[in-house]
Amino acid sequence: MTGTVLRWATKHGFARMGINAAARKGDVQARYFVDPEVREDPYPFYDRIREQGPLVRGSLMWATARHDVASAVLRSEAFGVGFSDRRLPTPVALLWRLSRRTAPIGPVDPPSMLVTDPPDHTRYRRLVSKVFTARAIEALRPKIEQTAEELLHDLGPRFDLVERYASLLPVTVIADILGVPLDMRRQFLDWGTAAAPTLDLGLSYRQYRRTEIGIRRSNAWMRGHFERLRRAPGDDLLSQLVHLEGSSSPTTSSSPPPACCSPRASRRPSISSARVPRCSWRTRISSRP
Repeated sequence: MTGTVLRWATKHGFARMGINAAARKGDVQARYFVDPEVREDPYPFYDRIREQGPLVRGSLMWATARHDVASAVLRSEAFGVGFSDRRLPTPVALLWRLSRRTAPIGPVDPPSMLVTDPPDHTRYRRLVSKVFTARAIEALRPKIEQTAEELLHDLGPRFDLVERYASLLPVTVIADILGVPLDMRRQFLDWGTAAAPTLDLGLSYRQYRRTEIGIRRSNAWMRGHFERLRRAPGDDLLSQLVHLEGSSSPTTSSSPPPACCSPRASRRPSISSARVPRCSWRTRISSRP
């Protein structure tokens, strides 16, 4: 419990205090995190950010709602996604290091490819590309088309497009790649849904604790799955990835798969940390269905 509290405080608690303070002072960007109406319908907020300029500075962060700016930041070598506790005040950095000793590995925790910079990211990507070749991806097409058709066939005359189709299609495909049993697909989606809020800033303690429980359960199952594949590999892509030669495989016994293979589902747009320059944070505004 103490570790969970420390992790929440250093990852979200202190940020939550700053966001709430900025929102009370009228910071437009901070309102996104604390105003439920803005979160429910963020598009007027996006328009307002876009009208103010290509890159808008708030009291806590920079933001953009323009695709060309976000693309330029994401592609620039001057920015990165890695986190370093050296940017934190010394007391907070010490708490962060203590809290990481028993931490699960989520979508925004190294060695996730979402938060890993070169050369590690380059190494992981090179390893993964040995398995996820163009030919291997193309071979998935018939199964993906079958899955899409089956999901469409199960829809009734009235349905929630995100809940009944858009969120299920990618997680079902990912589950197939990972070899998740059919009777675990719903659980797999639930784990992804539980982990999705970690992509945002300023979670409440209750929210964070819920995400950590889901991530821990997902980590435990994946580690066991890796061990099963090492003992009895199949002809699937994940078996090939697990058996890559060398100790630098991204699926070691101490880590879950790279984030490119992790399930997550979210119904709402969100603001997520993207690229970090040498001296300050930049934030990408994105619509994640």
